[in-house]
Amino acid sequence: MEVAVLGGGHGCYAAAAELSENGHTVRLWRRGAEEFQAVLEGRKIRVKDFKGERDIAIARPTTDLGEAIKGAEVVVIPLPATTQESLAAACAPYWEDGQVVFLPPGTFGSYIYLKAARDAGNQADVTFCETGTLPYLARKHGPAYVITSGYGKHLPTGCIPARNSAAALAKLAQVYPAIHPIEDALSGALMNAGGIIHPPLIMMNAGPLEHFERWDIHNEGTQPAIRRTTDALDAERIRIRETLGYAAPHYPLADHYAKEGDEWMYGRGAHDSLTDSGDWREHIVLTEHRYMLEDTRLGLSMLSSVGKWAGVETPLVNGFLAIASAITGRDLFAEGRTLENLGLAGLSRDQMSTLMRDGI
Repeated sequence: MEVAVLGGGHGCYAAAAELSENGHTVRLWRRGAEEFQAVLEGRKIRVKDFKGERDIAIARPTTDLGEAIKGAEVVVIPLPATTQESLAAACAPYWEDGQVVFLPPGTFGSYIYLKAARDAGNQADVTFCETGTLPYLARKHGPAYVITSGYGKHLPTGCIPARNSAAALAKLAQVYPAIHPIEDALSGALMNAGGIIHPPLIMMNAGPLEHFERWDIHNEGTQPAIRRTTDALDAERIRIRETLGYAAPHYPLADHYAKEGDEWMYGRGAHDSLTDSGDWREHIVLTEHRYMLEDTRLGLSMLSSVGKWAGVETPLVNGFLAIASAITGRDLFAEGRTLENLGLAGLSRDQMSTLMRDGI
């Protein structure tokens, strides 16, 4: 299949390598020729994972966004949500009928991409889909080298317009067999694990993060008190999903750590693989890191806003947003990805359902 991967981050390189190795023809696009030069010239990415270490050929690395998108059947955008507004506007003129765009994860970016296309006058019948996590636990270790310590095993995915879901997800499952259908794009956004796992880990580890040069929030930083807090925070997300009528499984984050029972999105033992890799022992600047500016500012503000709209109290979500705003000196809720800022807060539930089903 002709697949485009947009972006130059950890997940983007992991996706380009895996999908190429699985037999797809991959166009890999990223901004900035200088940072991309090793891949542009060598047309390969070096990968290390459970299979060992090897070079994987990339069919069409390019810095031309139109060249990457035009003619692609599936477009994968495994980038932080902080990139979505600008990239959605840049992509808007190029979408074509029948394309499936996959945002892993999305933070409701699927709606942002669709709206950007319509605002640009592009009425192509494109389906934008999102899931709850990256399909990869990955870190780049060089300009053309990525280490992948885990792969997604369950990717609950919702789409807008949801009326296209059956055909779109059948196509997407040819690229990611771990895909399974859920109701719509808002359901997909409410599967996002980033806003649940990362805000407690960075804020409840603020002392060691600012004291030590490097700190592993997933190893020493994941202690019983923090786990209990994370579970309580996740319960607020699940109450929102249940109130809106979205069906189980809700993929509670507790399953990520469990030794038995239901598997989480990365399957069994992923947390141990993550900590064993050492790749998450890192330097985190609390005022700048994506765990704050993406998962907290965008992810938690969205949960807070949707909770308010649905009539669900979210005291922990709001509390972490307040603490984060104090740490950064910014009003992260006001800056956030809220229904108010998206112009959707005035919709009734029926109107939201119609929007999710039919799109714009």
